[in-house]
Amino acid sequence: MQTTEYFTKHTNPHSRKSSGFTLIEIMIVMVIIAMLAALVGPRVMGALSSSKIKATKIQLETLSASVEAFNLDTGRFPTQLEGLQVLVENPEKTPIKNWRGPYLKKNKVPGDEWGNPFVYEIPSKHKMPFDIYSLGADGKIGGTGDDAELGNWD
Repeated sequence: MQTTEYFTKHTNPHSRKSSGFTLIEIMIVMVIIAMLAALVGPRVMGALSSSKIKATKIQLETLSASVEAFNLDTGRFPTQLEGLQVLVENPEKTPIKNWRGPYLKKNKVPGDEWGNPFVYEIPSKHKMPFDIYSLGADGKIGGTGDDAELGNWD
């Protein structure tokens, strides 16, 4: 009997109090969330872009150090034809004397943070022994900001 009395007292369909949210309350919350997203979104995207540039610069330094280690072992830099792939495997057709690689930890040549391959050029166009660079986010020569080239000469 007591259960029935409790149920009828607390579930009266004609009660003025409701336990849900009104449409106005939900709309106000949605507007606040949209305003926060508009303020925070660009900052997050800017930080993400900056971190990709920093990570690509670190990869450039690692690749440059690996090419220098290759040079110390073999007495020469990789040729344009050999490219960066020679840092992970000694060519079977024409093995390189004193090759002591692989010179990269994961036994593969990494791409930049945008998924593009790094470009290796010898002779250098920047008064260095060699050039290694990323073409940036767009994967094309030229551009500004994220689309600009990042190289071992920077």
